[in-house]
Order: sequence, then C-alpha cells, then structure tokens
Amino acid sequence: MKRRFVLLDRDGTVIAKRHYLADPAGVELIDGVAAAIRGLRDCGFGVVLITNQSGIGRGYITPEQYQRVHHRMIALLAEQGAAVDGAYFCPHTPDDGCDCRKPRPGMIRRAAEQLGFDPSKGFLVGDNPCDVELGKLVGATTFLVRTGDGAANEAAGYGEADHIVDDLGAVVERTKRAQSRKPRT
Repeated sequence: MKRRFVLLDRDGTVIAKRHYLADPAGVELIDGVAAAIRGLRDCGFGVVLITNQSGIGRGYITPEQYQRVHHRMIALLAEQGAAVDGAYFCPHTPDDGCDCRKPRPGMIRRAAEQLGFDPSKGFLVGDNPCDVELGKLVGATTFLVRTGDGAANEAAGYGEADHIVDDLGAVVERTKRAQSRKPRT
C-alpha cells in the first residue's frame, strides 16, 4: 500500500499569515504546528506543503525572498523535530491562467508524481475555500482550520470542508481516530 499524505497550506495553516511575506524574520510558526507535523509523521503520513505565492508574480517579492522565507520556516520546524517531505508553490497571479494556482491541481499532481502517492487517499488542510475546493477536486478528505483566515471563512459560510477544526493539532487527532477504526488486513 502506498504511503498516505497530508497536504498543508502554508500561510495561515503552518505559519502566521503575513501580507506578501518577504522577510525571513517575519516567519512565525502557528502554535502547535511542529508537534502536529511530528504527530502526522508518527502516524506514518507524508507531509507536503502547497502554497499560492502570487506576490512573486505581482512583483512584491522575488523568488529568492520566497526561498529565504521557506528556508527559515523549514529551519524553525527542524529546531522542533518536524520535517516535511516536500514543498510546492505557485508564483502566478490569479489572472495568469496556470494549472498550479490553487484551486487548480497542478501542484498536487506534481507532488504526487514526484513522491509517489495518491491524493485521493490523503488529506488536504487549509484556512481558505480554495484549499477546500482543491482537496475536493482531487478526492482528498478536507479540513478547514480556524487558524489564519479559517475562522472568518467559516463565519462567512465557506465551511464546505469535510471537517472544520481549530488547528493542525485537531487534524492529527481526527486522522488518528480514523486510522484506529479501520479494519486491519
């Protein structure tokens, strides 16, 4: 059986949301995220980040600034014993018509091909409707977290996710319970 993966949005799900974050000093992990990622990995899941970064396409940040922010986030996770299997980003604006900007599936297709997993057997976690829409499109179980913009999106009625939870830690608890109910073969 192929390893199952949890696909995580970055801004508002893993790190605190900052408008077009270009400075690595502004990277702040959301409380409990590193422990949650460790928990997912302890359950046998692969973990992949997928993020829209239109600030690059708009000229607000450079690809190099994005990479510095990314490396800072990875370093902060590593300091707490958490790691991800991959990270994918879309640098395009909404008007570019690319296939990788969420909710389009290009990033997930690339991740699935490179890492060898079936997205429909996994989970997608994010704080925005485009995350949930993408998860539904690829057949994943979806979680809307109330971190980042999630609580506001829930209040506005964008709660089409399979599960709405407080944070990534709650995702770990739900996936553990789901695994424990499955019959062993």
